[in-house]
Amino acid sequence: MRRSVYDKDHETFRSSVREFIERSVVPTLEDQAAEHAIPRSFWLEAGKQGLLGFEVPEEYGGAGADDYRFNAVISEELAKVNAALPSCWGIHADIVPPYIARLGTEEQKQRWLPGIASGEILAAIAMTEPSGGSDLAALKTTAVRDGDEWVINGSKTFITNGSSADLVLTAVRTDPSRGSKGITLFAVEAATPGFSRGRKLDKVGQDESDTAELFYENVRLTDAEVIGELNQGFVHMMQNLPQERLQSAVSNIAHAKQILLETIDYAKERVAFGQPIGAFQHTKFLLADLVTRVEVTEAYIDTCVTALGRGDLSPIDAAKAKLWTSEVQNDVLDDCVQVFGGYGYMNEYRVARAWRDARVTRIWAGTSEIMKELIGRDLGL
Repeated sequence: MRRSVYDKDHETFRSSVREFIERSVVPTLEDQAAEHAIPRSFWLEAGKQGLLGFEVPEEYGGAGADDYRFNAVISEELAKVNAALPSCWGIHADIVPPYIARLGTEEQKQRWLPGIASGEILAAIAMTEPSGGSDLAALKTTAVRDGDEWVINGSKTFITNGSSADLVLTAVRTDPSRGSKGITLFAVEAATPGFSRGRKLDKVGQDESDTAELFYENVRLTDAEVIGELNQGFVHMMQNLPQERLQSAVSNIAHAKQILLETIDYAKERVAFGQPIGAFQHTKFLLADLVTRVEVTEAYIDTCVTALGRGDLSPIDAAKAKLWTSEVQNDVLDDCVQVFGGYGYMNEYRVARAWRDARVTRIWAGTSEIMKELIGRDLGL
């Protein structure tokens, strides 16, 4: 089915993104997996190609496109390669910049946005802590006022782009007495004394992505590093989470669809008992079901992309998108592994890597259980 959400300009842009990926990304994939990091050359080249600045206004070096469909195209094309690329790109280009562009001061915008758009400043966002992930209101990292400065102490974990980021948007508690109303966002430059990184974490999947622990030991900042309003960080995060969850949803379903298409090709070529395995009724019915689930899911995600572009994607609809796509993605890829048989369990096959990579999508950006809780509350339950 042809998707009507994208017009000729978006499809032309999609072709240029594909060319960039084939030229600048695919040749280094094995190195990325070995190093557990996307090289700086990727970010600099992506910046030159204008792929990092769609959430950055033109006056600060970005595209200022005001059309989320371009972001979605990039997410989809990167997801066709693997699940790590859209995650790392999304954090840097789709999630962090809106905080600075919408909430930052003029000085902050000039200080950081041009470098984010060019790829010279790599961005990360630090919410999750060792003591808890989805419960953002229970943050333990603190910022205590000391004269004209803030002193930050604490740690973060599972931070995408963590070991290589130059700028980390960090959620900390500035007023312990106010619960979720006592959280503030700080922009922490990696060169700041007291900021350090732990090891790159050894994940089950997404070998190409850089995921790390971060430590803040008497990190001294001023009000010039506060993003948005003091003690309003939780509100700011809740306002931006729909876009983060939609970016995840777009990537999830594009990732699953690509591997499904490769599985269909395999089912046509792989012969067992004298015929292609796709000719067996079970395999044929299975693949027919999977294609239908993917295309129906795409239709809902396209509706959400349109809604975000209009500025009226609700947090609940974003939660539904994130929940459903992560579940469909994992179910589809598990069935794809089954179609490949023993080969599907070999890491040298893309289907095996995709299967491993996808498992975390039911956990990050809010677990499936949290998404159901949010949707249930909206039902008045």
